[in-house]
Amino acid sequence: MRCPQCGTEAQPGAAFCSRCGTRLFAPRPAAVREYMLARLRPSLWHYANFFVVGALIAGFGVRMLYVQHDLWKVAFSLIAVGAVIFLGGSIANRSASWSVTSDRIIERRGILASNRREMELADIRSVEVSQRVLQRILRLGDVTIASAASADFMIRLTDIANPSAIAETVRQARLKRLA
Repeated sequence: MRCPQCGTEAQPGAAFCSRCGTRLFAPRPAAVREYMLARLRPSLWHYANFFVVGALIAGFGVRMLYVQHDLWKVAFSLIAVGAVIFLGGSIANRSASWSVTSDRIIERRGILASNRREMELADIRSVEVSQRVLQRILRLGDVTIASAASADFMIRLTDIANPSAIAETVRQARLKRLA
């Protein structure tokens, strides 16, 4: 590297010029880019009530259509209501997502209006995994990530598949970030 003041060739890695003492500008290290570790959504089991109720109402409408032909308007309206409830479950599943990156955890909620919360990996105080009985049967669970910045600030990943692996991914990313 050449000294910008006097033009003397400086030693590699030198902070100052050996001839005139001018501070040498070291090349900046390449910026470390944030990368995605995991993208998560709640399991469809989290919204099973939408799907069960929608299927029951639509099934009742189909049964009414075949048993009582004169009530076809009511039957088709029940089928439509069941389809709308079923579609509502699909939309509700898309309304929550979490991203675990190399620098932070991002929670997004909402379809029309959205809410976004972020937590830096360096700010994580604890990572907890909880599984209720039905969740253990379905291999689902909840991961709660608490922030050291505030006692009230938590990100809770609900009904996600393989919660222990996700918690370990967050722990490993945090350790790598702190190193």
